[in-house]
Amino acid sequence: MRRIYLNEGNVDFDFTQTKDDFFVTEIPNREFANKGKYLILKVKKIEMTTWDMVAVFRKYLNIDVTEIGYAGLKDKHATTIQYLSFDARYSNSLKKFKHKQIKILEFIKDNKSIRMGDLKANRFGINLYNIDNIKAGKIEKTFKKIEKNGLANYFGYQRFGTKGDSILQARSMIEGDLHIEDPKLRNFLISVYQSELFNEWLKKRVELSNDGKFKLFEGDVYMTEDEKYITPKEIPLKDFLARKLFITGLLPGRDVFRARSKAREIEREFDDEFLPFKGHRRVAIVYPLDFAMKLNAKEQKLFIEFTLPKASYATVLLEALKADEITTNS
Repeated sequence: MRRIYLNEGNVDFDFTQTKDDFFVTEIPNREFANKGKYLILKVKKIEMTTWDMVAVFRKYLNIDVTEIGYAGLKDKHATTIQYLSFDARYSNSLKKFKHKQIKILEFIKDNKSIRMGDLKANRFGINLYNIDNIKAGKIEKTFKKIEKNGLANYFGYQRFGTKGDSILQARSMIEGDLHIEDPKLRNFLISVYQSELFNEWLKKRVELSNDGKFKLFEGDVYMTEDEKYITPKEIPLKDFLARKLFITGLLPGRDVFRARSKAREIEREFDDEFLPFKGHRRVAIVYPLDFAMKLNAKEQKLFIEFTLPKASYATVLLEALKADEITTNS
């Protein structure tokens, strides 16, 4: 499925996700106290997944993986900076830690461990190639439109795994034609199925929008600033534009808030009300911030930087700039 966007740049560029061209820095959702029973590590990892990094620390300290806290999972083919938490009693051992792909940048104390989702945003830095002055100008212009009108918050290709048949496997499992014993694989395929339905719903909603602005419908479900879900009696256009309310889409399943009225008529097509797994909702429109860019005209290389909320994909923003699908090698 080729995802479509409210504002597309139609800029032709080359992009390959590598450790030298893709950089991510976590922005925590709180300030650390510099005291407490937990040790917070600010670490830089290169060309390895978060799971791989956690496994290295688990083996080094000879502890259970549950003793290591982290806020989010980061890409393998990248240079990333993120935060991990440990019991402070491991401080002396961790000060001696050395690894060719992991560097500890900072030691911090805090009275709380880090849990999944303890994240405000991610700052991205990305190199794009085959870019001249005209293309750079078009990218900047498109980004300003996206900053104003928002970005359709699709799940990127990373969500669906490295094998192209993940969606087919997921559907076969849900329909009962494929039995999966491994609980991790089963949960992954459930998330793939839910994510694909969300993406299809979001594409439909973008198609129903015009003038580069997301169209709201009666009965839509919004998330408040304190992450509660509401369905206002009237379309809350003013609060939506002021970014006080955030439109959400459905990840089908049980025990989840569903849309009403006209919004539900659209949502129903992309729902699976009999799915026996927990459902969720996901913010459908996000707003990139703090865009910056630097062009190396000689190398035709453009370095762009921007910030996205947690759980949003930088490659989705690249798709909007390119108006084409981004995969591992684009």
